[in-house]
Amino acid sequence: MNRRFLLQSLALAVATAFLGAVHAQDDFPRKPIRWIVGYPAGASSDFVARTVATSLSAQLGQQVIVENKPGSSGSIAADSAARAPADGYTIVTVDNGILIYNPALYEKIPYEPVKDFAPIGLMVRMPILLLANNEAPLRSMKDFADAARKNPGKVSYGSPGIGTPHNMAMEMFKNHNKLFAVPIQYRGGAPMLTDIMGGHIQYMVLDVASSMSSLKANKFRPLGVFSRARLASLPDVPTTFELGLGDVEAIAWQGIAVPSATPESVRRRLSTELAKAIASPEVRAKFMEFGLEATPSSAAEMKALWDSDQKYWSQLIKDRKIKAE
Repeated sequence: MNRRFLLQSLALAVATAFLGAVHAQDDFPRKPIRWIVGYPAGASSDFVARTVATSLSAQLGQQVIVENKPGSSGSIAADSAARAPADGYTIVTVDNGILIYNPALYEKIPYEPVKDFAPIGLMVRMPILLLANNEAPLRSMKDFADAARKNPGKVSYGSPGIGTPHNMAMEMFKNHNKLFAVPIQYRGGAPMLTDIMGGHIQYMVLDVASSMSSLKANKFRPLGVFSRARLASLPDVPTTFELGLGDVEAIAWQGIAVPSATPESVRRRLSTELAKAIASPEVRAKFMEFGLEATPSSAAEMKALWDSDQKYWSQLIKDRKIKAE
């Protein structure tokens, strides 16, 4: 084989690869897309995925089919997505728990977030509330903090699980305000909601989306929100900042990721279409009604949030010696 022929062959291979990448982006998607969600049908994460999937299906001209794989704090879904073909036809809902808390809390998980996933973009923020039974004696978040500080170990609260943003929000709150309150860990929000309405627990921490319908029905009351600014959906609820409880802002956030080897052209297409769907008035209206904050973003913006949160929460989990059972 002479040098000229070799150079021609190499140039042809490079051109073919480039045209193939362009063709893949232009033609994507050519079949339905599977969207894996690590939480059960009817959960707030499922609501987010199905709302966005409807818009994406219309935009892409292919069905985006939601598949629920609940269990192990989202690890089952993450593992399934990490093992899927890296072609853009499998996407997965990722959140603080899957990407940040699980690796810090568990000695071993079946996936490696940074190695296995590439971010596509953010979808929603879920503000987190401290809530009380209607008969509970403490009437504000400041009352709760004062009581837990003056009576260490005597004040307790419900949490929907160790590896949840809700539990981490309370750990942040307790750490910043130097107080000791005892978490009662539940397997998810549903049984905890039943217990607070039945008077079996007096306080709990939960996101706005999961508690909104019960709040509207006055089944329990909010004491405060872990946020800098008041929420549009609950404008009368004070924040940690205005109550003088420090720089304590904690949210549950969700985005979409794909297997890391997915072609960049396909990732760009998915990112563009996702941001378009999240920014649409229809999706925003549905999110607001459910107590969610729409957060369209680029893949780079999602990665920046992921990196900053990982640095903070990994250190907090280490300092407070928090481990999942």
